[in-house]
Amino acid sequence: MAALAIPPDRLGHGSPVRLEVVDDAPALIGHFADSMLAEYHAALAAGRPHAVFIVPVGPVGQFDLLAQRCRAARADLRRLVLLNMDEYLAPDGGFIDAADPLSFRGHMQRHFFDQLDPELAPPREAVIFPDPRDPAAMQRAIDRLGGVDVAYGGVGVTGHLAFNDPPEPDEPDDPDAFAALPTRVVTLSRETVMINAVNAARGNVLRIPKQAVTVGMREILGARKVRIYMNRPYGCTMLRLLMHGPVTARVPASLLQRHADAAAIVTREVTQLPEPQLR
Repeated sequence: MAALAIPPDRLGHGSPVRLEVVDDAPALIGHFADSMLAEYHAALAAGRPHAVFIVPVGPVGQFDLLAQRCRAARADLRRLVLLNMDEYLAPDGGFIDAADPLSFRGHMQRHFFDQLDPELAPPREAVIFPDPRDPAAMQRAIDRLGGVDVAYGGVGVTGHLAFNDPPEPDEPDDPDAFAALPTRVVTLSRETVMINAVNAARGNVLRIPKQAVTVGMREILGARKVRIYMNRPYGCTMLRLLMHGPVTARVPASLLQRHADAAAIVTREVTQLPEPQLR
């Protein structure tokens, strides 16, 4: 595929998705934290009653840093609304326990909310996870809040945004239908389970839940801005496909090419050509 042969210095040329390259993972995390704080203040300065973000857990580190900066500056986050992208599900269809190391709810509590001044933190009702018992509640919340200011996210090895994995090979490739997918319960693809086992469970595939609840492509693409952060080695492939490949449900992130204000912020490693290397 021609997109995969684009050299680092040509990435972004002619793409509707803006590209920004930073040196390394710490710089990426700093950019992420700075962006959230700046967009929060920008939304309030524009006269909106709240700043509304869709947020991922990964890449990890940005919420610890954001909490540190907010504590140091005594920043008031009481008008921040966080719509969390997704959460793993237990076999009974409910959330996995927040004490589980894999829980995104637990991660956000430990790495963000517990580190904030309680008097200046977002109210508990302003921290919303998709509900596996009532997935449509997410869109109702977005409508009530007047839309999403920024959807933040990363890109998985399948090209997924949140847990919106691409259709299976025997399923139709319909970008319009895929872009309209709402918040829902999903069964994770084999590829996603495997890479999450590698990244988060030392290869223990049995430890990764097989289902999750996720915000849909509809909610992500409906945000006023989309900001994608990438620092994994497999991002070398997905960055090229999302910026320069065809718009296809086979690479969900490629649908960002249709968005009016989408940007990818990546480490320099992610710009390298996706060439094989035994190691």
